[in-house]
Amino acid sequence: MIFEPNISLEILNSWGENTMTDFLEIKFTEIGEDHLEATMPVCAKTKQPLGLLHGGANVVLAETLGSVAATLTLDRGKQYCVGLEINANHLKSVKEGIVRGITKPIHLGKKTQVWEVKIYTEQGELSCISRITMAVIDKR
Repeated sequence: MIFEPNISLEILNSWGENTMTDFLEIKFTEIGEDHLEATMPVCAKTKQPLGLLHGGANVVLAETLGSVAATLTLDRGKQYCVGLEINANHLKSVKEGIVRGITKPIHLGKKTQVWEVKIYTEQGELSCISRITMAVIDKR
């Protein structure tokens, strides 16, 4: 497993309390051997004026997944991660339900990490694909 041992979904979900993650109701749902998953509802908080899932909400889900996953690969007493760049391609509009994001590493380097995030509809259709580059920073 590439992630910090003994980490639980309860711990991950507690990290987001009283943050944007909490406001958008993003919930971590699975820690896998090489991936991390979370869900987000398509609701008034996450929709744009046309009634579709807001592209920015997709990016928040992607950034949350990539940032947390990257953090879990480090010795948190010695290093932390911050986002350098994120992009997102919105492939399919979503009007209702819950979307599920899955992130997997593309590159786990000493100073940078790159993560791919795919976001799916409840029907399993790919609605967004994102890539986030993280800077790995040594604590002083």
